[in-house]
Amino acid sequence: MKDNKTVPKRGIVGWAMFDWAAQPFFTVVTTFVFGPYFVSTVAANPDIGQAQWGYAAAIAGIVIAIMSPILGSIADATGPRKPWIAFFAMIKIIALCMLWYSMPNDQSNIFFILFCFSIATIAAEFSIVFNDSMLPNLVSGKNIGLVSNWAWGGGYLGGMIVLILILGFMAANKETGVTILGFLPWFDLNPNSNQADRISASFSALWYLVFLLPMFLLTPDRGVKRPLKKAVKIGLIETIGTLKIVWKKTGLRNFYLARMIYQDGVNGMVLLGGTFAAGLFKWEIIQIGLYGAILNIAAIIGCFSAGLLDRIIGSKNIIVLCLILLITANIGIASTTV
Repeated sequence: MKDNKTVPKRGIVGWAMFDWAAQPFFTVVTTFVFGPYFVSTVAANPDIGQAQWGYAAAIAGIVIAIMSPILGSIADATGPRKPWIAFFAMIKIIALCMLWYSMPNDQSNIFFILFCFSIATIAAEFSIVFNDSMLPNLVSGKNIGLVSNWAWGGGYLGGMIVLILILGFMAANKETGVTILGFLPWFDLNPNSNQADRISASFSALWYLVFLLPMFLLTPDRGVKRPLKKAVKIGLIETIGTLKIVWKKTGLRNFYLARMIYQDGVNGMVLLGGTFAAGLFKWEIIQIGLYGAILNIAAIIGCFSAGLLDRIIGSKNIIVLCLILLITANIGIASTTV
């Protein structure tokens, strides 16, 4: 590995821009706009819609859980990560654009829509695997937590900006015909056919395409390139070897099992938070969008603060504190009634 000091700051900024580019998919499509729209308007009813959305995410999650460790090892074996990121980005962008065809109250192609959502989710997570594996070659070990948290916080900021753009300039009220900021919707989007909800996926894909470019142009991509077949073989061998080592070391095994469980719970909250609001409170895009913007502000503050606190109280203490807060918040959410 080359000296980390040789990496210019613009390379690190370019790497961090990946989160800025990628987060709107999770904020807008998965949680606060398209997901609630699918559950409340496309599916036969909200209960069925939540189940279908959850099953699609679960299938994607199984694929991600099985393949991510293998791809991580392949990433280390192949060397350059950018070709992999470009490959999965292309799949994600195409899949997101297909979500435009999710018409209100039309279940004729509902499985195609769910399939595209699952594929986009898988491609999004796989691209994150390769992007994350670039960071140790860009900054020193003591700065990984700080840079990672700042990039994550920037991602939430990007997601919130896309959410605000959709609410303020695309999602018109069905009665007044104007957006929450009083503008006629961009692209002459028709609120009666939920075109703002549907275009949110395509707009997230465009955002991803544009803001992914700084990473490709500015960030160095290090590593010795090996033939794909050889890299896959090395990756599989390393994955199996790592799993054996993890299983033998009690501390590591407990860490990975605990993280798998609590991260799955957090993912479930993120995935179904907006659909829960749409189904229980009958919120529409504007109400859910405002709810999402508030949550994103809290997330941005949390990420930037965590990056600094990581050096002061340590990663484990931050995780424990956050889990206590999450459990407390979920008790409140579970007790909510209409």
